[in-house]
Amino acid sequence: QVQLVESGGGLVQAGGSLRLSCTTSGRTSGTFAMGWFRQAPGKEREFVAAIRWSASSLWYADSVKGRFTISLDNARNTLYLQMNSLKPEDTAVYYCAASRTIMVPTISSAFGSWGQGTQVTVSS
Repeated sequence: QVQLVESGGGLVQAGGSLRLSCTTSGRTSGTFAMGWFRQAPGKEREFVAAIRWSASSLWYADSVKGRFTISLDNARNTLYLQMNSLKPEDTAVYYCAASRTIMVPTISSAFGSWGQGTQVTVSS
């Protein structure tokens, strides 16, 4: 089982930037992909971005493409999400997740391990 801990959330004004981090521990071998999801109040959890453990492939939701960048530091077993040009609609709890399947990692069912989440609030 992989343990995931997110950090880096906070309050930022619209147009600002934040970088989320997700540190991994435990049994990371066999992990095929890592991803970020988010859930706003009253809404379902939605996909944000994902990356293969080899960093050979990246996926982004259309709503964040060109503004967010996902990256993976394999040496430190840490996943990042650089968020630029933030908008109020980006306000949500952001979750890090790990997938041990070969499913395309853009749906939550592909991920078996989840972090506790970190709050991102973007003020207008």
